[in-house]
Amino acid sequence: MESWLFLAIILVVAFLGKNQSLVIASLVVLALKLIPNTQKLLTTIQAKGINWGVTVISVAILVPIATGQIGFKDLLNAFKSPVGFVAVACGVLVAILSSKGVGLLSQSPEITVALIFGTIMGVVLFKGIAAGPVIASGITFVIIQVMQSLSLIK
Repeated sequence: MESWLFLAIILVVAFLGKNQSLVIASLVVLALKLIPNTQKLLTTIQAKGINWGVTVISVAILVPIATGQIGFKDLLNAFKSPVGFVAVACGVLVAILSSKGVGLLSQSPEITVALIFGTIMGVVLFKGIAAGPVIASGITFVIIQVMQSLSLIK
C-alpha cells in the first residue's frame, strides 16, 4: 500500500508542478502495478530503463543530423568560438558524470528516492526540468568521492 501512496503523491506533485514527463512516468508505473504478475517486468525496467532512456534521447539528438539540419560545417563552427569549446567540454563532463551516476544508482538504489525528491523539488519550486536524474547522480558521485577523500564521510 505504501508504494501506491508514494506513487500517487509523486503523481499529484508532478501534476501540480506541470511536469508532463513525471506525470506520464507515474501513470505508467501505476498502470503496470495494476497488471498482475508484473514484478519481473518492473525489475527489468528498473535494471535497463535508464539505458533505454539514454538510447531514446540519443536518437532525438541524432535526428537533426539525419534531417540535414546539422552537418560537418556546424561541428567545425562549434570549435571556432569560446561558447563552442565550453559546450563541448560540458558535453564531455555530463557524459562522464552520467556514467558515474548510472554506476552509483545501480550500487545504491536507495539514492534514487532522494534524487527523485530533489528533482521534484527543483521542478515544482524552481520551475526546473526533470531531465537530469542521471546527471544528478553523477554529481552526487563526485561530491561523495570528494567528501570521502577529505574524510568527511566513510
